[in-house]
Amino acid sequence: MCNGCVQKEYPDRGNTCLENGSFLMNYLGCVNCHQRDFVLISNKTMEDEDGEEIVTYDHVCKNCEHVVARHEYTFSVVDEYQEYTMLCMLCGKAEDSISVLPDDPRQSAPLF
Repeated sequence: MCNGCVQKEYPDRGNTCLENGSFLMNYLGCVNCHQRDFVLISNKTMEDEDGEEIVTYDHVCKNCEHVVARHEYTFSVVDEYQEYTMLCMLCGKAEDSISVLPDDPRQSAPLF
């Protein structure tokens, strides 16, 4: 991973978790070949460990294949909630939780 290729390391992305793709707004350009071109995805793996889906891949420079960052995305269902996390030097860090029920109990107003 290369901190010279990114504007900010692990920016806070709130609840925006990317399973695929790249956050190019944070990409300065490749420090190896000095080009600012597209970032490709390589070495993508998908694993399922105890009900948790883990997707990992490398962001690499299109021109010289320099590894810009390693991306990790996880998905799981915990107590009626879908849990998402993302950790990547380029794309940032984020987590989200969404109810699998039609109405999210956390969003309902108290009756009294």
